[in-house]
Amino acid sequence: MSQQRNRIITIVAIAGFIGLLIWSTFGVQTTECRVCVNYNGATNCAVASGPDETAAVETAQTTACGPLTNGMNDAIACGNTAPETRVCRTR
Repeated sequence: MSQQRNRIITIVAIAGFIGLLIWSTFGVQTTECRVCVNYNGATNCAVASGPDETAAVETAQTTACGPLTNGMNDAIACGNTAPETRVCRTR
């Protein structure tokens, strides 16, 4: 009986921890942005979320630049390029 009780307590604790992780990860993501970047003649778009528009745009631009760049210098230059399009919405 005691062993079964310990299993139940463990399962409830693990489920609670997983729930806390999900809530803390997605709960603060209140803004979602889609950003399209044109760099060296190629265009890529990405969607990201964040606690505010600035963070969401920055993350989306970094993600959009990934496939368009080779190396750190390109990544920095692409990140400093103004997005072609930027559409944000608040959840």
